[in-house]
Amino acid sequence: MVMLAGLEFVFVRRVFFRGRSFWWLGLLIGGMIAGPAKISADGRPNVLFLFADDMRADSIAALGQPDIRTPNLDQLVRRGFVFRNAYCLGANMGAVCTPSRNMLLSGNAYFRWQNPSSPAGKTPRPVGLAPAEGPNFPRLMNEAGYITYHHGKKGNTATLIQGLFHTNKYLVNDEAERRSGEPGKIIVDEAIEFLKQDHQGRPFCMYLAFANPHDPRVAAAAYLNQYQPEALRLPANFLPVHPFNNGEMEVRDEQLSPWPRTESDIRATLHAYYATTTALDFHIGRLLRALDEQGLTDKTLVVFSADHGIAVGSHGLLGKQNLYEHSMKAPLVFAGPGVPQGSSAALLYLMDICSTICDLVGITPPKELDGRSVKPVILGERTDHRSELLLAYRDVQRALREPRWKLIRYPQIDFTHLFDLEQDPQELVNLADRPEHASRISTMRARMQELQQELGDTQAWSSTHVAPRHWTPPHRGN
Repeated sequence: MVMLAGLEFVFVRRVFFRGRSFWWLGLLIGGMIAGPAKISADGRPNVLFLFADDMRADSIAALGQPDIRTPNLDQLVRRGFVFRNAYCLGANMGAVCTPSRNMLLSGNAYFRWQNPSSPAGKTPRPVGLAPAEGPNFPRLMNEAGYITYHHGKKGNTATLIQGLFHTNKYLVNDEAERRSGEPGKIIVDEAIEFLKQDHQGRPFCMYLAFANPHDPRVAAAAYLNQYQPEALRLPANFLPVHPFNNGEMEVRDEQLSPWPRTESDIRATLHAYYATTTALDFHIGRLLRALDEQGLTDKTLVVFSADHGIAVGSHGLLGKQNLYEHSMKAPLVFAGPGVPQGSSAALLYLMDICSTICDLVGITPPKELDGRSVKPVILGERTDHRSELLLAYRDVQRALREPRWKLIRYPQIDFTHLFDLEQDPQELVNLADRPEHASRISTMRARMQELQQELGDTQAWSSTHVAPRHWTPPHRGN
């Protein structure tokens, strides 16, 4: 019976994803073979979108982090499709999570609603939130007949767009939840209760926007005791102090530990970070088991990602206010009906997720969005997605990420990085001053400027007033 039920679902799924007009035929025949179908009445899969806060792309054991314990996310990775190069485009403020979550749910680059050089006669939108008008993730899912549900942190989120979910809930206190020792528990408890409700045959779309493992990182002893801090490995690109002024050296995140960073400082940071992630993984596991207990696993598309990465010791940094790989990359996993096991190195933005989920459940992604569906990569129809990415942080950093090469420009200090990520994935060897790479830098600069124009970014390559490159950190203990 289990085998027949599986065949029944595969048949319905394939008919649906190739053409919605014949879903009922697949459902009817499947029912004749194996009894009532276990998908929604109209044949569409549910969506469970899990979104973490401040989580590096390598912070899952199954994705190559040997020190961390994430057994439930490991299972999701092993049964799903992993994107290893998913990036937050960047931010126009120190709280990178704000533009990231607004881009995620709107499917558009933050320059669209926050551009200091708006066309004549048009008032620039205020810093912060994407408008709720036009196509966006909850509106598209609502219009397709989904029951939509959001629960998450309130600070630094897309509150205008989130107001469109049928159920829109926030943690009462983000800080208190982070200090509870059980990160994710409140959101998961209520999500499990939602799963138990009768949805009248309609598919649901849940967006759970966790507040973790963002600091303050507090985990109960059960999670902390799974680690020995002194045994934790430092990042391969650990430095005591970042070697120059990147334009954001003393932001709040960077003040969480004194300078210079010591090995014991970073091991303590990693201990709290890993234990908090393990706690979040535990509660995500409870939710995934509840899916299984309700008979929903085989009919639910599960997506796991985060708003961006974080340094936690890499390059002498702690936060995400930089364009290095560790801070702009996030984990991204799709698992569920129609999704094969596999992985891809294709370049994509987190704002591509909205269009991809729509595409996977049979909703035509709006062409006017900056986000593009990666469904063809998931299904093996393509191996690439975007040929390069523009990355941005305020007016102090810009980058162009190609499959092999990465150019980072610091316009305020007239400084350039060029990294060969194939030979130097930790971004430690700057090739920008080597004559043999002059033409490469020129070509990449031109392409960066083309992408800026496409996305509405007006930041210049250089500043008229060059700031000092040198930066002296405050004395330790000050």
